Amino acid sequence: MRVHHLNCGSMHPMGAKLLDGEPGYFRFAHMVCHVLLVETAEGLVLIDTGFGEADLASLPGTLPREFVHLVRPVADPSMSAIRQVEALGHKASDVRHILLTHMDLDHAGGLRDFPDATVHVYGPEHQVATAQATYRDRQRFRAAQWAHEPKWEIYPDADGEPWFGFESVRGLVGLSDDFLLVPLTGHTRGHVGIAVNAPDGWLLHAGDAFFHRGEVDPAELPVPPLLSMFETIMQADKKSRLANQARLRELVRDHGAEVTAFSAHDAVSLRRMTKTPA
Repeated sequence: MRVHHLNCGSMHPMGAKLLDGEPGYFRFAHMVCHVLLVETAEGLVLIDTGFGEADLASLPGTLPREFVHLVRPVADPSMSAIRQVEALGHKASDVRHILLTHMDLDHAGGLRDFPDATVHVYGPEHQVATAQATYRDRQRFRAAQWAHEPKWEIYPDADGEPWFGFESVRGLVGLSDDFLLVPLTGHTRGHVGIAVNAPDGWLLHAGDAFFHRGEVDPAELPVPPLLSMFETIMQADKKSRLANQARLRELVRDHGAEVTAFSAHDAVSLRRMTKTPA
């Protein structure tokens, strides 16, 4: 197994230090779309996809104009997962599985770029996202991103096995036991984390279960106030979100040497994991 940490979409919303916690007020904030590309014996596996190539080539693409104005994604198609997969010498068809933490537009945007992949998603998430029942759902879950009718592998809301203090954790069809689905609902109704048993220990891609490393690690800087406000605005279930954040803090405290938990949009965490200078 080989794991690549990719940034499949940079965003520069207004807010500076109040949003990303980094020094300086007279600048735009910096957020990323942290995606994992895993080379396995079963082929390539993507965990989340970030934005799609077409969207980054011609914004807003399938993204809502309000989202583009607010979040300010960088119009750079070379950041898309498909371009980065190709830069590593692979083809789109080499990506056999895509594991989604959830179906928000900045996590599922690249699905169209890998039409042959099996897309794994938690049942409650797929149900809400595809129902398109409310205006809010239609804004955050973009039906155009899966209009090619992917090969879905949908996991019911059912019992699983315990894993480092989490319940209902299960394996994924067609993949080894090195990949696990970890329910982390709250940000959306069917949000999950994806755990990968990497060569140097477990990685837990926690998606948007938290946005800032300080939410789960007291040794880090406090959560920036605008980011905390944004999390509250976007949450689907406050009680579940806070309960799962508490369990993630316990995971970091009790098993931090065995499991590295990270979120999707924290640029500092991505820099650390890729050893990239600021």
